[in-house]
Amino acid sequence: MADKRTSLLLPNKQGLTRRGALKGLGAAAGIMAAPGFVRYAQTQSSEPIRIGFQAHRTGIGAAYGRWYERVTMAATQAINDAGGINGRPLEIVTEDDGTDPKRGAEVVEKFANQHKTDVVFGTLFSHVVVGSAPAAGELKIPYYVVSEGYHVASGSLNRYVFQPGITDVKAQVRAVGPWIADNLGKKITLVFPDYAFGHDHRDKFPERYEAAGGKVVGLVPIPPTETSFTRYLPQIPSETEVIYHVMVGPGVLTFVKELGEFYGSSGPKLFGFLDSLEAVDIASPGLEFLEGSHFWEAMPRYLQPDASDAVKAYRSAVGIDDNGASVNDPKDVSTASHMFGCWETLHIIKQAMEAADYQGPADRAKLVEATEALTSFAAGAAHPQGDKVFNAKIHQSFGHQHVSQVVDGKLNVVHTTSIEDGMYEAEADYTTMSL
Repeated sequence: MADKRTSLLLPNKQGLTRRGALKGLGAAAGIMAAPGFVRYAQTQSSEPIRIGFQAHRTGIGAAYGRWYERVTMAATQAINDAGGINGRPLEIVTEDDGTDPKRGAEVVEKFANQHKTDVVFGTLFSHVVVGSAPAAGELKIPYYVVSEGYHVASGSLNRYVFQPGITDVKAQVRAVGPWIADNLGKKITLVFPDYAFGHDHRDKFPERYEAAGGKVVGLVPIPPTETSFTRYLPQIPSETEVIYHVMVGPGVLTFVKELGEFYGSSGPKLFGFLDSLEAVDIASPGLEFLEGSHFWEAMPRYLQPDASDAVKAYRSAVGIDDNGASVNDPKDVSTASHMFGCWETLHIIKQAMEAADYQGPADRAKLVEATEALTSFAAGAAHPQGDKVFNAKIHQSFGHQHVSQVVDGKLNVVHTTSIEDGMYEAEADYTTMSL
């Protein structure tokens, strides 16, 4: 694929203005428009910091990839408006990995060897992260992913891979598991995609749920590319009180509709991870079945009454309305519960580069060490999702989680966990690995 360099000084393409962002973000407007080759209009004498953005433009992650790209460009605009990184502008070079692990590794190699980017950033789907990480380690290029799987924190990757701007599944399920047992039911069946991300839910959820008095009575793995789910639903045991669903990919809307058709109005209670309905309008016809059910969210899709100025400014900058849809198209629903991680991770890269006095690829080892020296991130303009604690040993951040309920076709936050609710002991130490 051709080199995709996106201008950060383009005219406004999203119906936003610089005045649309609130104080503290430095007028972070101008979300990226359609993919294309556009030269960076350099306004400073120094060469730009070049970030290789590994995007899911196609494949099962395309809905996420579209919004990850918009948020990435908005964050880059904000950083450049505030002076860049070490006085140098930030430039994004984008390559599509097709949400495919083999192509992901090829993209990492292309960033390192052809585009000569300083770092690689942005990957979401766990199987792509796992497939790409070895290339980052071999090429010694820092790889900042915006995924959720336990693969980084497990220690199974390498020292060049970080997940500092978003929490992982193990922390998420540890935080919400006791709430589910206390509020929804004691007998639960997990319906999950049959690959690494789903396996993390399968493997990490039961411990905290069962410690709270619950019991996992069924496990229903489903291929991530499946488009019809009727044949899987009879596998849910009749004693099930709660169905925990975390489907992803192009068939999620069909999954929820078929679940409603299978149970009608008398089925088990539902607890879903919003992955099941990211980029899908909760008020879509056929989803009435979800009314009253609960979802995990990392960052609320709908603007909450107690939202901070930083949250409002972030939403304005990335171009979403109070319902979490594009300001230009109410049918273009965001992936709000994940895409904030791009904003926060780019600000973390900036923080680490400035701490390391990063000048170029020769300083990549210094950048790794500077990232490992970080310990926490305060809620605010750079971290609108909330406070986080960073564990350098496992290259993973811990933060707050939200439980939201569907009420009148919208998601209302009913419970927010503490950071401590999701924390766990590190089972690895990347800092002991060689650079």
